[in-house]
Amino acid sequence: MSDFDVIADRVEIEALRGEFTDAAMMRDRARLASLFTEDGVLRMPNIPVELIGREEIRAGGERLQAQWDFFVQNTHPGTIRLDGDSASGRTYIHELARALDGRQGENFAIYHDRYRRTDDGWKFAERVYEVRYLDTSPLAGSAPVPFTEPASSERLERVAEALRANNFDVEILDDAAAARDRVKELIPAGASVFTGASETLRLSGIDEDINTSGRYESVKARAHAMDRATQMAEILRLLAVPDVIVGSVHAVTETGSLVAASASGSQLPGYAGGATRAIWVVGAQKVVPDLATALRRIEDHCLPLESERALGVYGQPSATNRILILNAEPHPGRGTVLLLREAIGF
Repeated sequence: MSDFDVIADRVEIEALRGEFTDAAMMRDRARLASLFTEDGVLRMPNIPVELIGREEIRAGGERLQAQWDFFVQNTHPGTIRLDGDSASGRTYIHELARALDGRQGENFAIYHDRYRRTDDGWKFAERVYEVRYLDTSPLAGSAPVPFTEPASSERLERVAEALRANNFDVEILDDAAAARDRVKELIPAGASVFTGASETLRLSGIDEDINTSGRYESVKARAHAMDRATQMAEILRLLAVPDVIVGSVHAVTETGSLVAASASGSQLPGYAGGATRAIWVVGAQKVVPDLATALRRIEDHCLPLESERALGVYGQPSATNRILILNAEPHPGRGTVLLLREAIGF
């Protein structure tokens, strides 16, 4: 083996170790599992966990990450010993973590590694995690959740798969322009359509298409023309049972739930089942791991932005008076989620 080959192997193995930490930090368990050989093993005796094979590593990692409030892992270069198509090494780890149940701490650890050369490059044959120092004292800091960061393509695919398992129709589209075109295809001309209040619909032009084009019977336009003092009951019934309701949500979980908050609640009956057809346009930044994070996204991120908007339009802040969680669609074909690869809306 030439000196160049030795250097190339070391660089690739170091990149493999860095990719592991990046996948862990990005909560991309499918990518993390792909870094192992088909029969690769991840052992963490202190938990204790022993995961064998890519599917166990992926599923086990998802169970662990579902417990996190936040997790930070730093990797420091260690040793690499090459032996043909095999190698061994050690990687030094510094971690900070807090679980949703309040467990927290800081540790320093070592990964004892075995690597194997495959047709797809170097992979982990085995990683064994050894804790060398553990401090479970309360952590003084906190970790802001990046609620504006678009989800990766891999996360979007996982979310789409989870939503489909819960009887939602799902399409992943590149951007708001594609969603605007798709909404026109999904709604027949002449249908009565109610658009829930949504920055996503406003910014994409979908709200304008539905409420001012004349192609549809705009429920919102009809309701605005009615007397709220004498016809309020009729207005509420009108909003609750349109042919089609189009809107967005404030979060979509990796487990396949849609979460929407509202001050008035006007769009929620249609979302929940009053409308014959429901279409939600959802930006990639709204993907969250679980319901707890979805609720935190609403309170910490969406509500302040919506309150600022409401103050400018109505002269008063917004409120999360009602929250709707759609865990599944009882009527297959009724609900369609258009997941965008870009961020849009709150």
